[in-house]
Amino acid sequence: MATTEKNRIDEGLFGPGSVAWKVWTFPASALQGFARAVTIEHLDPDLTAAVDETGQVIQRTPLRYDRTMEYFSAVMFADTPTVIKMSDILMKVHSRAYGVNKVTGNEYDSNNPDSQLWIHMTAWHSILYVYEVFGPGRLSRDEENEYWRQCAIAAELQPIRQEDVPRTRGEVQKYFDDWRDKLSASEAAISNVDHILNGFETIEPRLPTILKKVGRPFLRASIIATYPRWMRPMLGVTQSRAVDTASIALWRLLFKGAHNNPDVMMAMVERVSPRSVRYIEPAIRGIKADSPRTHSPAWARERYGDPRTPLEQYADIKAARAQGAAEQPYEHNHREPVLEFREADQNPVAV
Repeated sequence: MATTEKNRIDEGLFGPGSVAWKVWTFPASALQGFARAVTIEHLDPDLTAAVDETGQVIQRTPLRYDRTMEYFSAVMFADTPTVIKMSDILMKVHSRAYGVNKVTGNEYDSNNPDSQLWIHMTAWHSILYVYEVFGPGRLSRDEENEYWRQCAIAAELQPIRQEDVPRTRGEVQKYFDDWRDKLSASEAAISNVDHILNGFETIEPRLPTILKKVGRPFLRASIIATYPRWMRPMLGVTQSRAVDTASIALWRLLFKGAHNNPDVMMAMVERVSPRSVRYIEPAIRGIKADSPRTHSPAWARERYGDPRTPLEQYADIKAARAQGAAEQPYEHNHREPVLEFREADQNPVAV
C-alpha cells in the first residue's frame, strides 16, 4: 500500500508520543469507537433532529461516516494548517443545520455549544472506552489526565465553552451522569442507530457481499457490548451478557494481531474511511513531519484560518440569522457539495 505523498509541515496539536495518539491509533477506534459515538449521540433529541432532517445518515451512510472520521482524524493527526481548515469547514457545514425539532418543538442548531460538547465528549470517551475494552485496558492516572487535557485542547476547534469541558475521569463521569435525564430516543433515533449498527452492510460498501453478510452480526454485537445496560432499551437494542463477553473476547483477539501491523491497520482504515487515510497513515507508519513541533489551536488559527474563534464565528452566524442574512437551512435529503482539500494550496473546494 502506498504511503501518504504529502508530508505535514508540523506534528499538529499532539504529535507522536502523546497519549491521544496512543489511544486513537488503536484499531477499535475506526470501527467500534466511532460507531459507538455516533449512535449514542442520537440520544440527544435535538441533535437527532438536526441529523435526521438532512437525511444523510440513511441516504449517504458511507459518506457521512467517512466525513465524521475525516474530521476527527484530521484534528488528531494532521498538521496545524489542515486542522484549522477542517475546523472552519465544520463551522460552515453546520451553519445551515438548524430548525425546529418536530418531536419536541425545540429549536435545534448543530453549532450550539451544548450539542457540540456532547458530540465531542461522546467521541473522545468512546475512543478511550473501546481502547480499554478491546485493547490494553485502563491508562495510568497520569496518562488519563493527559488524555482529557488533550480532549479539551481539541474542543477549541469547535464552538465549545472551555469552562464546560471536563478534564478528569471523575468530571467526565459527572458530565455523562448530568446528561442522563436529558436523554431520549425518538423513532428517528432508533431507526438511525439500527442502520449504523449494521455497519458492515451500511457503512462499508466496498466489502465483498458475502463478508458483509457474515460480518454484520459480529460487528453489531461488539458495538452493543460497549453500551451501558441501562442505555440499551433507549437505543432499541438487547443483548445477553454471554454475547457481550464472547464478542469482546473475539475482537480483542482480532485487534491484538492488527494493532502492531501497519498494513492491516491501513487496509482497515481504507475500507472504513478513505478520506482519513492521509491523516492516519503517518501516525501508523511513523512518518515524521517536516518540523517536530506541535502548536496550540490559538497559535494555528492566527496563522492559517479564520482569526475568529469558533464561538465568535457562531455568534456572527446567529446575528446574521437574526438579520435575515444567513443561508437557509438544509432541506430533507439534500445533497450538498462535498468539501475537499486541494493538495496544492490546502484550500477546501466543492466537488
